[in-house]
Amino acid sequence: MAYNNITIPTRMRRMRYHDFSRRLMREHRICTDDLIYPLFVREGNGLRESVASMPGVERLSLDVLLQEAQEIYGLGIPAIALFPVIDVDKKSLDAAEAYNPDGLVQRSVRALKQAVPGLGIITDVALDPFTVHGQDGLLDDSGYVVNDETVAVLVKQALSHAEAGADIVAPSDMMDGRIGAIREALEAEGFINTLILAYSAKYASAFYGPFRDAVGSAGNLGKSNKYSYQMDPANTDEALREIELDLQEGADMVMVKPGMPYLDIIRRVKETYGVPTFAYQVSGEYAMIKAAAMNGWLDEKAVVMESLLAFKRAGSDAVLTYFAKTVAQWLRDGS
Repeated sequence: MAYNNITIPTRMRRMRYHDFSRRLMREHRICTDDLIYPLFVREGNGLRESVASMPGVERLSLDVLLQEAQEIYGLGIPAIALFPVIDVDKKSLDAAEAYNPDGLVQRSVRALKQAVPGLGIITDVALDPFTVHGQDGLLDDSGYVVNDETVAVLVKQALSHAEAGADIVAPSDMMDGRIGAIREALEAEGFINTLILAYSAKYASAFYGPFRDAVGSAGNLGKSNKYSYQMDPANTDEALREIELDLQEGADMVMVKPGMPYLDIIRRVKETYGVPTFAYQVSGEYAMIKAAAMNGWLDEKAVVMESLLAFKRAGSDAVLTYFAKTVAQWLRDGS
């Protein structure tokens, strides 16, 4: 730039010189409103059971879960996502335990809404914790996950969660047409304000291993895979089509899963549809950061906060992360 024949250099670093000026120009920030905390619940009493592949993450019995939920609510985290650890004797081929009105999830939701009514409760709608084979749906004689028969069970599961008091049902199964079927059933039964968070772009990712350990489905799944219903990691246009269909069928929010390896998907979704867009910083992402930090290879706080900023920068409105409680404590303490 020239002024009175004097060339004035462009100095982008000027605004970076002071802490106050960096803060004034900061485009994205993390606050507790951005966080959803995934929690694992299991049968029992007084139990905190460590997940070996996810240091710091535990499976909690319901009484301990209620204490944890009260602490989380006190930290200002808006919602938790609930994932059940089902006893082996309750798993079956037809996944009937998934919609048992007195099942673990249903009892947990009722207890949570009574104990901490202001905390948002998101429930996972999928059959893999309840099947003997670890797949997200029912199988035919050839071992193929059948779609429409699975959707019928998912509808029963979602309704049982809504009846228990779940605020958001979150189908994570990737069956075709399940959002429309669930929305229709919720409307018909009077649950007009029950939200649907659709796992619309859920990829067949290698980053899910620790989660499957946590819920006890890894051993059941064995060497099988979920390629016939979860998305190919190579595809992006397909994700947009999946999301468009789910929105047309009645989804209120959409999910991209995993998170960090799919920031480009988050950006395309947000720019294309402008709808509430969530990301899941999945178990493998958590385990990698945690392991590196425990070995002294990375600064845990710095890396966690940078990763969350990346989600926000890409377009995420909220992030499901196993770091949520820790981040909320950091924000509260101003550290």
